[in-house]
Amino acid sequence: MMSRWRPPGPLGLGGAPLGNLFAPIAEEEAEAAIEAAWAAGIRTFDTAPLYGLGLSEHRLGRMLRRRPRAEFALSTKVGRLLEPDQAAPREQHGYVGGLPFRVRFDYSAAATLRSIEHSLARLGLARIDTVLIHDPAEDTHGPAWRDRFAEAMAGAAPALTRLREEGVIRAWGLGVNSVEPCLLALEQADPDLFLIAGRYSLLDQGALARLLPACAARGASLIIGGPYNSGLLAGGGTFDYVPAAAWLVARRDRLAALCAEWGVSLKAAALQFCAAPEVVACVIPGARSAAEVTENVRLMAQPIPPGFWAALREAGLIHAEAPVPG
Repeated sequence: MMSRWRPPGPLGLGGAPLGNLFAPIAEEEAEAAIEAAWAAGIRTFDTAPLYGLGLSEHRLGRMLRRRPRAEFALSTKVGRLLEPDQAAPREQHGYVGGLPFRVRFDYSAAATLRSIEHSLARLGLARIDTVLIHDPAEDTHGPAWRDRFAEAMAGAAPALTRLREEGVIRAWGLGVNSVEPCLLALEQADPDLFLIAGRYSLLDQGALARLLPACAARGASLIIGGPYNSGLLAGGGTFDYVPAAAWLVARRDRLAALCAEWGVSLKAAALQFCAAPEVVACVIPGARSAAEVTENVRLMAQPIPPGFWAALREAGLIHAEAPVPG
């Protein structure tokens, strides 16, 4: 099947840290990170209303407005409307010092259109390339997610399909942390792509068996978020934004030991592994500073011996069928 529109890759910039995820970032640091991304040739940027309750969209928009609109691809998300509230807590949903709004979940068609209008105003731009339905299956282990997902498929999905057909947006899909809603969306609707965070990485190849072939069959693409699994593959102690289980830390340590044996950076291996499948259009690690952006660009281009990937397979650290760079 012919491939649909794909964001420019292989490396993009994830905007969650720009919304003060877990810790505040000064305005000048956020601007420097975005400027460093542009200078390095990054042209794919992702954000969401949730990220700092509008703060990430404000920061990205302020910098990207200075650039020719045809030269970059921008995605944001729907499903969480921001409602002004001066009394809103300064810490919400993991974001510190965000803007004075509260989040209301709403995946209806009307809320989808309103959310896009609000995002365009915060960004100060006239067009968004890709709109992603944000975590309609936020907790796939709880009972409520299927109702929320059904609302998204009945409301947001047809609204976004219509906007794509009218040429208002280039593509739409889901921005999620789990595989199952992506597979259901391919069955029930006509998405172009998925931003899936943490489910295709050196530590978790849960998307390999079903989602990658399903996307290939439909001509859909993947944007890989969370290539470091929220920190564990970057030297931290968290996996999916919570303290990592002991077995995951042990697996990370085995990966790190093999990397040391081959003289390979674990972070470089993590980024490049995520980018290897043909259906992956882009990998979008977040960054809190210009130095982190510059490091990610360098790591994505760092040479890695082909024998290293074979060694990972032999050690059982990546799936035998997982595509590898080169």
